[in-house]
Amino acid sequence: MTPRQRWTLVATIIGSGAVFLDGTVVNVALPRIGRDLPSSIFGVLEGQTYVVSGYLAVLAALLILAGALSDHFGRRRVYAIGLASFAATSALCGLAPTLEWLVVFRLLQGAAGALLVPGALSIITQTFEVGTERGRAFGIWAAATSGLGLLGPLVGGLLVDTIGWRVAFLINVPVLAFALWVVLRHVAESRDEAARRFDWLGSIVAALAVGGLSFGLIRGSERDWQDTISWVAIAVGLLAVIAFPILMARRRDPLVPLSLFRARAFATINLATFCIYGALYVTFSFQGILLQNVLGYTALAAGAVGIPVGICLMLLSTRIGAAAGRIGARPFLVAGPLLMAAGLLWFARLPVDSDPWLAAVTDPATFVPPVDVLIDILPSILLFGFGISCVVAPLTNTLMGSIPERLSGLGSAINNAIARVGQPLIGAVIFIAISSTFYATLGRLAPELDVHSAPVRSAFSPLNPPQASASPDQVAAAKHASIDAFHQSMLVGAGLLAIGAAVSWYGLRGENSARSVAGEATR
Repeated sequence: MTPRQRWTLVATIIGSGAVFLDGTVVNVALPRIGRDLPSSIFGVLEGQTYVVSGYLAVLAALLILAGALSDHFGRRRVYAIGLASFAATSALCGLAPTLEWLVVFRLLQGAAGALLVPGALSIITQTFEVGTERGRAFGIWAAATSGLGLLGPLVGGLLVDTIGWRVAFLINVPVLAFALWVVLRHVAESRDEAARRFDWLGSIVAALAVGGLSFGLIRGSERDWQDTISWVAIAVGLLAVIAFPILMARRRDPLVPLSLFRARAFATINLATFCIYGALYVTFSFQGILLQNVLGYTALAAGAVGIPVGICLMLLSTRIGAAAGRIGARPFLVAGPLLMAAGLLWFARLPVDSDPWLAAVTDPATFVPPVDVLIDILPSILLFGFGISCVVAPLTNTLMGSIPERLSGLGSAINNAIARVGQPLIGAVIFIAISSTFYATLGRLAPELDVHSAPVRSAFSPLNPPQASASPDQVAAAKHASIDAFHQSMLVGAGLLAIGAAVSWYGLRGENSARSVAGEATR
């Protein structure tokens, strides 16, 4: 690996890692943000929701536009603008005087983040040769960025408990400034030399499709699907999804050439991404809620549970990425999701009386987990960690090798957009399974409760402690019901991962190496 290649990896890891880290670290800071910042336009809970969902929705909505801009106007230029913008908006978030201003700055931060995620993968594709070298590079990138994203809750908890939530934003500024210096000094410029006129109309329709669905699904799930704005956003998104391929087929210079999806490897990887990353997102979201609200874990302990996954990614992704570059991604993209599914099946046997881990920063003696954590949770986390380590780098390498290099930014953006739409969509489906299982079990264990009535559903909600007025027997019934509902979500997640493995096994037949996939991309 040359010095220029090393510096390129550093810059891409810092930029995309900051986006992933900010997507998770803020969740831990939300309670403190709600207490510290005044709000006059909307309620505290609504503002906290927009701090997270607004960032994610804007990020998702602009991914395809950002990827196409990178290919058209220069990947180095757009990535540098993204770094500067993300640093500036991070500073604004850290200095926000009110909750309303924080929401505005988070929306701008999401727009800046969209310039970084597809740009990072596109720059790596242009810098490293197809095969083992590129596979190893994607492995290093995957290990670092995934580890940062998974460790986000732990980092956020430590910062919030020791220094303050504003530091979680402000720390981005010097780090991203360094990355910007690296990009300007060491990263070579590249662009699609065959590009002609930019398709702004297609960009708007793509943003409406991805943004409408993402925002509507996120907001709808948070408001129990009783919100008109959510359904309007989903309807707009669906109409844009229907209109988009029709528009692309009629454009002389389409934003997304429909021929991309005729490449079997590209279509396969995107379908597998939808299943695998949807299950991944939902698993970690519901896991953290259950551990804290039902089993009584501290926030620090709930974040620490994910550390083995980050360690697996950091230790294995580089080696697995290089191996996939030599022999092909298919074995890893079949075995990886199946190992992840096995981890969820282990989690689906979590007992209701499992002892909580009460780790606290002020008491180092509590850092040692109880035996129940080692028996009930650690095997699941290790299986999941080994599995995801088999997935991230091979999937990324195959994706980027399945499209013409001149469209690498666009291809990366499409895959990221599919993952981000799949997460709330699959989350909504799994939440329906969780809700139905919870109330069925609650009604069986506490027959005096009318589980179909609004007051009972307000007092007892899945994966949350009941209101203080509940009797001890009803509290115990709610805990059993939440555990049953969580088991159901793990089974659904395992099924999705098995589908992802089957898609990879069938769709990647004959793709024996990254070079054969790249060959298909050029045909």
